Amino acid sequence: MPLTGKTFFGRTHYEVLSVTEDASYDEIRASYKAAVLNSHPDKLTKKCDACTDPDNLQHDFLYVQKAWEILSDSKSRAKYDKELLFFRQELEVPANEIELGDMSMETLGDIQELLYECRCGDYFSITLLELREMGILLDEQSIEVKSFIDSVPTSVLIPCGSCSLKVRLMISNGL
Repeated sequence: MPLTGKTFFGRTHYEVLSVTEDASYDEIRASYKAAVLNSHPDKLTKKCDACTDPDNLQHDFLYVQKAWEILSDSKSRAKYDKELLFFRQELEVPANEIELGDMSMETLGDIQELLYECRCGDYFSITLLELREMGILLDEQSIEVKSFIDSVPTSVLIPCGSCSLKVRLMISNGL
C-alpha cells in the first residue's frame, strides 16, 4: 500500500492498532482483535446513537481493517515499513543532496565505507554493508550500483559524525 493522502498526515497503521513498530505478529493480532471490537460500527451505534457520526465510526473500523491487512502479512508489512522509512526521510530537510560519485570509498580492514566531507570537518559516512541491508548492492571496486532490489531510484539520509547536519544520498540504478 503506497503511503498517500491521509496515511502521511494521519496515523500510521501501527498507531491505528496501538502497537510499536517492532511489535510481533501475536502482539499485532491481539491489538487488532481489541481494536476491531472497539471500533465495530454495529456495536458502537447500539451504545450511543447520538454520540458519534456513523460515517466516522465506519472510517475508524475501515482503518483498523486496513492496518490489519497490511501488518498481518510479512511481505506487505516489510513493504509498508520501507515506505514509512522513506517518507520519514523525505520529511527531514538535508543540508545537501549528493550522488554516489560525490563520495570517496575507504577500506578499513574488511569494512568498506563511503565518505563525504561535512562543512564541520567530519564526514557523512555509510558502509557498503548498511547499503546492502537496504537492498542496494554496490560494485566494491568502483562507486556504482551493481544491483538494486526495487530497481527504482531511492535515497538514503546520512547524518554527519559530529554535527547535526544530514545529507541525502541519491541512488539511481544505472543498469
